[in-house]
Amino acid sequence: MKLVIVESPAKGKTIENYLGKGYKVLASYGHVRDLPKSRIGVDMENFEPEYIIPTKARKTVTMLKKEAAAAEEVILATDEDREGEAISWHLLSAAQIPEEKYKRITFHEITKEAISESLKSPRKIDQKLVDAQQGRRVLDRLVGYNISPLLWKKIMRGLSAGRVQSVALRFIVEREREIEKFKPVEYWELTATLNKAKDFEAFLNKKNGQAIELGSEIIVDSVVKDLKKEKYIVEKVDVRDHKKNPFAPFVTSSLQQEAFRKLRFTSKKTMMLAQRLYEGMKIPGHGHLGLITYMRTDSTHLSGQAISEIRKYIKENIGDNYLPEVPRQYKKVKGAQEAHEAIRPTSVLRIPEEMKAHLEADELKLYNLIWKRTVASQMSQEILELTGIDIKAGEYNFRANGKKVKFDGFSKIYHEGSKQKIEEEGKEVILPSLKVGDECTLIKLNPEQKFTQPPARFTEASLIKIMEENGIGRPSTYAPTISTIKSRGYVTVENRYFIPEKIGYVVNDVLVDNFPEVFNVEFTAVMERELDDIAEGEMEWKQPIRELWNLIENQLVQAEDNIKKINLDEKTDQKCEKCGKPMVIKQGRFGPFMACTGFPECKNTKAVAEKVAMKCPKCGGDVIIKKTKRGRTFYGCSNYPNCDFATWKLPEDEKK
Repeated sequence: MKLVIVESPAKGKTIENYLGKGYKVLASYGHVRDLPKSRIGVDMENFEPEYIIPTKARKTVTMLKKEAAAAEEVILATDEDREGEAISWHLLSAAQIPEEKYKRITFHEITKEAISESLKSPRKIDQKLVDAQQGRRVLDRLVGYNISPLLWKKIMRGLSAGRVQSVALRFIVEREREIEKFKPVEYWELTATLNKAKDFEAFLNKKNGQAIELGSEIIVDSVVKDLKKEKYIVEKVDVRDHKKNPFAPFVTSSLQQEAFRKLRFTSKKTMMLAQRLYEGMKIPGHGHLGLITYMRTDSTHLSGQAISEIRKYIKENIGDNYLPEVPRQYKKVKGAQEAHEAIRPTSVLRIPEEMKAHLEADELKLYNLIWKRTVASQMSQEILELTGIDIKAGEYNFRANGKKVKFDGFSKIYHEGSKQKIEEEGKEVILPSLKVGDECTLIKLNPEQKFTQPPARFTEASLIKIMEENGIGRPSTYAPTISTIKSRGYVTVENRYFIPEKIGYVVNDVLVDNFPEVFNVEFTAVMERELDDIAEGEMEWKQPIRELWNLIENQLVQAEDNIKKINLDEKTDQKCEKCGKPMVIKQGRFGPFMACTGFPECKNTKAVAEKVAMKCPKCGGDVIIKKTKRGRTFYGCSNYPNCDFATWKLPEDEKK
């Protein structure tokens, strides 16, 4: 009997579906060894990790040890990335598997063909990948277990610092401060409704050949007065084709961003659903079937076999004219460290419509998104006909832009971005047929006052994007990083935008002020690149650990002296109804709450009620801001449960 060990039972069932007699598939249920939770677990003399078998894994390890001893061969089939390589490495030690008895296989998709191929070319564990994972684990432990206790002591318990999470928080806090400092500047836009066979719009862009700025109503009124006297003569007509290439197939970050924009899925939910689709599910007539390739990847590469199948599907089902002569190849993503494929269906012949009966609603939505993006990535260009018309009115110039689709190409099945963005970009603007010298009739001038806008707050999609652009984190870390800063109460989410809480500001400022190099964006990116170098065998794995520890060790002592105890309590004018002492607003892990200053003798606490500018339409009471268990904001009557009025939107919100 040959024993195959994977991480999860779901993955095991799918693999078992493809293996014949003589194989037994068991799951390790994730890591079987880890650093201890009760102490740092790293020998600080030589930075050697001190691994233990966690209590929850002991029963599994005992079982695997027994099964491995009885097997003629042990095949380690954990995921193909660094984390999977490390799990296999830990299994060797924990289950006491002899070196000569084991083989390591990897595959990017759980299909019969992929499993068969991997069994033909087994290898030994890649120590370089293991060392890169160990390096990340120890780096994160040094930050978390040395700096977090300082936050507990100086601010409050339950807080945490993280090598990546604290930089992500820094992005959010610094963006919020940009918004707070922003001063809007008035400007005006002036368009003209003109007619020549039909009405069309043109915007004012120049005066005497120079760009024009309309900074006030007085200036606009003067320009409008001048323009009413002028003739509107076509000066130039430019018609050209604009070819747009399809988007690359998904990598982890682009999947998370697009699922957020299109489906409103958090990164955590996206990865949970993708994990299910990858590990496989029971499909009648096929047994357990993996539906997508591995979902933690930063490679846009597609295998030759996958491209052939996609091209055949396009030709037979969409049309010859949607198939480019040569298969599309996408550039290697900067910093990509794993020899993976992009995220794609294991077979494009399993179209979403046919999967409808076998998948849950959200699984189907994500599968449909992956399927469409994959097929579109191998389709022809979209061709737009862009028309630009320059119109002279005395010393002023107007510009009219037209757009129409000559050939839809890949956009026949896929558009990137939110529904609103797709609608805006998809609008055709058909201009009348004009030639140089034509005179147009002025119908009306349309001045519009506007103000410059502050930078937008981060959403999950834009936060992942800026992390990726700056080299902060890797495919496996985006979702857990975002989950952590939310669960710690550092940020709240309103209308899908991150807003830092008071505790988020305080923690960020303490960390940045006292550990400026550790939580520096560029330094964190350098650490990530060095982990990549370790995985490539170009750097010894303890080198970045020494670099980080030298920074932390020097700054910890100074920080202990420099950081004064921070009291986050806010005074209120309320008295405790139990003992009469003043109530204060405290910061808790799940947000602010009101507590009695008589603690611990009096343990009275209650929720903080933030009023809004409206009265309850049912009883006339105050309306306050509330939150669901999932953190979504709504508005309810302060007299609940005697009054059950609640609404998602205030009247002023609905007018916007």
